[in-house]
Amino acid sequence: MNFSLPSAEYLACLSNCVCCPRGCRADRFHGPLGYCQTGAGFEIASICLHCGEEPVLTGRTGICNIFFSRCNLQCQYCQNYQISRNREDVISRKLNLDQVARQIEEKMDQGVKCVGFVSPSHVLPQMEMIMQGLKKRGRNPVFVMNTNAYDKTERIAALEDRVQVYLPDLKYLDESLAIHLSDAPDYPEVASRVLREMFRQKGPELKLDKEGVIESGLIVRHLVLPGQVENSKQVLRFIAEELSPGVYISLMSQYSPIPAVAGDTNLGRHLSPEEYGEVVEEMERLGLEHGWIQEMAGSGHYKPDFARQHPFKE
Repeated sequence: MNFSLPSAEYLACLSNCVCCPRGCRADRFHGPLGYCQTGAGFEIASICLHCGEEPVLTGRTGICNIFFSRCNLQCQYCQNYQISRNREDVISRKLNLDQVARQIEEKMDQGVKCVGFVSPSHVLPQMEMIMQGLKKRGRNPVFVMNTNAYDKTERIAALEDRVQVYLPDLKYLDESLAIHLSDAPDYPEVASRVLREMFRQKGPELKLDKEGVIESGLIVRHLVLPGQVENSKQVLRFIAEELSPGVYISLMSQYSPIPAVAGDTNLGRHLSPEEYGEVVEEMERLGLEHGWIQEMAGSGHYKPDFARQHPFKE
């Protein structure tokens, strides 16, 4: 195995894996593997610059995002399906810690301030190794945890003071949708607890540097799905009433149907301007004034191709 193990805790976690709410107890060193079908090493689809994020994350140069392969959710409509599926081949590279750190450092040497971990819920030990490795090399980026929020609350609590920015995607507060679309009946309950913990740590305010790049805070993302306006309104009400109207929200209109859902009445089409407008109106009614909305024409712009060296470049 071509990476070093930092501790007995790391060994124990991945030998009997309970990293995420699935609690598979799989031995990720020797197999058989669990729900995410991910081993104990660094299985990474891409380490790349991304400028399509919220402005406070990207600054002038973009954010360095580490896209992990596979996922602990299996959302039918996932735009990153090339890298996220667990029951088929996906785009993935097995790297060691030094290789990962060097690629991140190349981006940081171009002026990048933020390093984002995308879909890390099933690889939190690996994420922590990368953070520790960069610190040992004298690097101190702003670490951004870009998560689907299907996490264990105690794991998020343990990251306090180590992760500067939480970027969770609150998908649903409807159990039937969570079952049907993401194979996770407990998602609403789990994600609600996780967001409360993130809010406890960060509060509603964002801390920015003199160039307007984030240094600390919480930004909640929500992708509005076609045909699911009521779910989106429920998500916004939770944020306003259970967290704070001051929370920063990234309300996304960028839904783009993938081949797997082509025949679905709702998921097989794009979001309509009327649907998105209705959700924006609810956001305003609730007094959620901080954050970002998207232009309706943006769905194609945000669709990556991980077969390319730079997934987000045309």
